[in-house]
Amino acid sequence: MNAVSSELLREVEQFLFHEARLLDERRFEEWLELFTEDTHYWMPIVSTRERGNREVATESELAYFDDTKETLRYRVKRLYTGLAWAEEPPSRTCRFLSNIQVEQNSDASLELSTRCNLMVYRTRLETDRDLFIGTREDVLRRVNDTWQVARRSITLTESVLDANNLSIFF
Repeated sequence: MNAVSSELLREVEQFLFHEARLLDERRFEEWLELFTEDTHYWMPIVSTRERGNREVATESELAYFDDTKETLRYRVKRLYTGLAWAEEPPSRTCRFLSNIQVEQNSDASLELSTRCNLMVYRTRLETDRDLFIGTREDVLRRVNDTWQVARRSITLTESVLDANNLSIFF
């Protein structure tokens, strides 16, 4: 993998910032359009282990999310039914992305790998507040001259989550 030009880095940053804005504005159907049909959206569980042992679950182990485009569609559709009790009333979120790194894959015109730090502040009702911090790794694919997320892996820093639920997208 190779480093990218400052122009391409800026283009990818703007894509990621736009995506964060769609989520914070609860524009979930528009957000879903940013994903490829073969996407894999995955948040592995993190376990506290002795030094030198693997902390992050593999794809064959448990995960908080292990979604395809179809299951993401279902989750988004459910948010508009009024039956997603964990989101009634809806969460208010604010996302922060930092330390964005972009690397070209073998065919840079088609796919890129990105990594960034992620912080999501969520508040709901009068007193529910959650702070999610971690890293996010994406594979972005150029489709019809725009970027789309082909793969997303979210790794939170906590091994035990204080949140009442994980009803938001990352």
